[in-house]
Formats: sequence, structure tokens, C-alpha cells
Amino acid sequence: MSLQNDLTQKVIEAVKQLYQVELPTVEFQPTRKDFEGDITVVVFPMLRQIKGNPVQIGTKIGEYLVENVDEVLKCNVVQGFLNIVIADSYYLNFFNGIFDETDFGYVKSQSDDAVMVEYSSPNTNKPLHLGHIRNNLLGYSVAEILKASGKKVYKTQIINDRGIHICKSMLAWQKFGEGETPESSGLKGDHLVGKYYVAFDQAYKKQIAELIEAGAPKEKAEKEAPILLEAQDMLRKWEAGDDQVVGLWKKMNGWVYDGFDATYKNLGVDFDTLYYESDTYLLGRDVVKDGLERGVFFKKEDGSVWIDLTDDGLDEKIVLRSDGTAVYMTQDIGTAIQRVTDYPDISGMVYTVGNEQDYHFKVLFLILKKLGYSWAEQLYHLSYGMVDLPSGKMKSREGTVVDADDLIKNMEDTAESISQELGKLDGYSEEEKKQLYRTIGLGALKYYILKVDPKKRILFNPEESVDFQGNTGPFIQYTYARIQSILRKADKVRSSAVETTMDLHEKEKELLKQIQLFPETVQLAAENYSPALIANYTYDLVKEFNSFYQQVSILGETDEQKKNFRVQLSQKVGEVIQSAFRLLGIDVPERM
Repeated sequence: MSLQNDLTQKVIEAVKQLYQVELPTVEFQPTRKDFEGDITVVVFPMLRQIKGNPVQIGTKIGEYLVENVDEVLKCNVVQGFLNIVIADSYYLNFFNGIFDETDFGYVKSQSDDAVMVEYSSPNTNKPLHLGHIRNNLLGYSVAEILKASGKKVYKTQIINDRGIHICKSMLAWQKFGEGETPESSGLKGDHLVGKYYVAFDQAYKKQIAELIEAGAPKEKAEKEAPILLEAQDMLRKWEAGDDQVVGLWKKMNGWVYDGFDATYKNLGVDFDTLYYESDTYLLGRDVVKDGLERGVFFKKEDGSVWIDLTDDGLDEKIVLRSDGTAVYMTQDIGTAIQRVTDYPDISGMVYTVGNEQDYHFKVLFLILKKLGYSWAEQLYHLSYGMVDLPSGKMKSREGTVVDADDLIKNMEDTAESISQELGKLDGYSEEEKKQLYRTIGLGALKYYILKVDPKKRILFNPEESVDFQGNTGPFIQYTYARIQSILRKADKVRSSAVETTMDLHEKEKELLKQIQLFPETVQLAAENYSPALIANYTYDLVKEFNSFYQQVSILGETDEQKKNFRVQLSQKVGEVIQSAFRLLGIDVPERM
């Protein structure tokens, strides 16, 4: 429990004793550097319940705390701010309580209710790209943070493995592939299939140009290009279960899955369960028909089924076409219900999907609520902004996307180049260097993306992300490695409890305050579905440690008790860095 939580009840108790008023909450803030104190109570909000002068109110509360709370040494009031000085023994008792605690900051007991977190959910017609990387990193990290906060979590994705876009790659490979396979080409399966998605688009544009030149209007040419008509026919055959088309679909999707698995492994993300659109695209139709009978939906004259959400500030939304076929919304309704059927302990779901789908998820969640599903109250769209590069936006059809595999390799190469410039790797074997470049490169990529609030758009700069100074992954990794060096030189860290009568250096106290914030930061990150809170907490912790390292002697300290405490404190900081980075999916190196 943090100092703020400890003091909240004491301040509420003081106000009740002094003024016979029950405060709903207490507002705290860090004490300003130019005043004496460790934490400050803001008195002004209390004036809603207590009539009087804020300085006098603050003074009375301060006197009560000094008299009744052992940890409070003294207080001072500046205008409406009550600055509280906390005894060193409080922080040392806290440290003794957590020193042997493994996974400090994580909730050990797991909830009986589960949350399902969906992320990645790619199409099987192209490899993963930079946008998918942000999606995967966000979804994976949020799942890990929810687990650390005490939730039971299932990680999932729905793979978009059917539809006209899939048939485009299949048809292009049939026409132009000449039997090319991942083995014969040396290409990863997802890259090979993506190559033919681009080839389809090139052939399609060429046919459109030819039709327009022959006198066809542009709109007609786009609809009647022969290769598009062939792809549409292939989709109809797939839906009819044509053996040849289904066989080709299985073969090419198999290539893609092998490619995806390799990318996921390189990126360090995983899944507990998979859903496939080819299995789910018919789900939801019976639910809609039942909802139609119950008056949740209505039918138009052409036979199509809709829901009217205008009273909720949205609009009318189609859920079944006039021919009875499903739309994406129908499928998503059915898939959500199917997941709860498959995993009855699910009490909520998190959908990691870009912000261009904000409206879709507002509608989906509202429909599920209107259908009467109690778990629909616990659905969350983890909406995120796009990722841009200095070179501009990406386009899959034109083959101008930033490929995920290429980016991961580029990050490793950038880490290698910068590390060699800094000359930090003397005495490393080639294999150790290679592993370290990978750890630094991936750490840089993940941290750069996750330190930004999910809702914000990102301009990703690979070189900037691998800087060893500032708010970057490598800066934090380097500090962790520095701590491990201290521990190796200290030989052995004594596990005996620290003597609580010892006086703390100001920098030791500040570091302990920062460590104390970790558990509540994990909870806050879980509540807000925001890895950025973990990332920036870790940066603040590392800055505090480096200030401590520069101003306080650790191994050079002559007082054995103080020396041992400072080594223990360094060790705990390292453990918290490692725990925080684990929630972001980032590894930390023992040496750098």
C-alpha cells in the first residue's frame, strides 16, 4: 500500500474527530521541492464540507496527525497545502516488507472472472506490417498488465481468412505463380502470398486502364475488369465448398500461418486461443432472427434487417442483407456470444483495433446490451492511433507497407550500429553480441511504441528509438545492466532486514517513494488499458536511480550497514525494472 493510501484514512479520521464531517476523498500531491515534506494534502477541496480558513484547518489536521500517527514526524502549512514529513522508519519498514517479495507489484491471487483480450487479427493475404506491430504490442501488454492486476486473461485473435481479398491473392498465384512455394522461392509464406496480392492489384489496374482506353466509363471498368470478376467467382466457389478452390485456400493459408507464427515468435507475443473468420462468418444470423422476434431489430420492405439506434445518438445499422447474408456486424455479434459460450468464465472483452473502427464498436457493444447480455457492460475497445514513418503513410495493395519482419531486422541492425559506435561491447563473443543487438533493438521498438498513450498517433523514428539517452528502451536497459554490474561487484547481497533506526539519505528516500508507487501504477494501467503508464513509471524510476547513483556512494560506502542497504536497494530497483518491462514484453540484458 502506498503512503497516499496509508494517509487517506488517517486524514479522514482527523476531519471526523475535529469537525464531525465525513470526507468522501482526500486530494494529495507531491510536496514542492522548495518546501519541507514528503507528501502534501490539498486542503481547498475540503472547504465544500468544512467552513473556515484553509490554513487553520490544515494546521489542526497536521497537529492531529503528528499526535496520532507514528510515521508522521511534523507538518507545515503553506496557504491551503498541508506538507507532511514522514519518518525514515516508515520507508525502511516498507522496504523490509517487500525485499524478499517476488513479483512485487503484481496481485498474486487471480480473479474467478476472466477477460478475453483480442489483438493482431490479420488478413491472410499479406504479411504483418508496422500497424500490426502496434496492435500486437498493445494487446499483448494490456493482457499482461490485466494479469498482473489480478485478472484471469485469455489472449485471442480472429484471423480474417476468407473473403474477396483472400481470393485475390489466390487467383494471382494461380495465374502468375508457376507453382512457386515458400521452399522454392526462399520467401516466408506470408511474404509470398503478399507478393501475389500486390500482383493482383497491378494486373487489375492494367485491365481497368485498357477498358477505359477502349471507351468504358471508369466506374464500369472498375466493376467489370475480368480479373476481378474471376476473383468474385472464386469466392462464390469457396462458399459453395468447391474442392479445388478450398484445397488452394488451405494450402496458401497454411503458408501464411507459418509466416505469422515466425513473426509472432520474433516479436515475443502469443495467444491462448484462435478464431477464424471462415468458422465465424455465419455466426450471428440466428441471434439476429431471435432479436427480430423480440423487437430489438426491424425489417425493411426489401427484407433486410436493421436496428434503430437514433435514440442513442447513433443511426440505423444493417445486420442482415435482404438476401439473408450476414454483414461484419452480424459476424462480430455472433463471435462475441460464441466466445462466452466457449469460455463461460468470461465477464468482459477487450478489442485491440485501430481508431478507424471506433463507430463500429460503439454500435456492436450497444447491440449486445440491447440483446440482454450482462457481460456486454464490460466490453472495451482499445482504440489506438495509426503509426506513421517519416516517409509517410503505408498502402498494402501498392506494396508500400513497412513489413514487420523487415522492421524487426532493421531495429537489430540499428542497435548494432549504435552499439559499435559507442564501443560498449568489449569482450563479448559474436553470439552474445547478436543476442544483445536483438534485445536492444526489440526493446527500443516496443518501448517507443508503448510509451505513447494508445489513442495518440505515432511518428515512428527507428534511429531515435535506439538512443541510449532519454526516454527510450535502451536507456532503461542500460540502467538495469548497470545495476547488475553493481550486484556482481558486491559479490553477495545480504538478505537480512535493514535496521529501521538508520537515517536515510534524501536520494534513498526518493527512490523508495518511487518503488512504492509501482503496485498502484499496475492497477491504474489495468483500469486505463494503458501500457504507457507502466513505461513512463519505469522511466521515472530509472531517472531517480541514476540521480541516486550519481550522488550517493554505493560500493565505496565505508559504513557496512549503509553499503549493504544501498546494494539491496539497487537490487530491488532492478527487480522492479525487470517486472515493469515484462509487462511491456521487453527483455532486460544482464550486461551492456
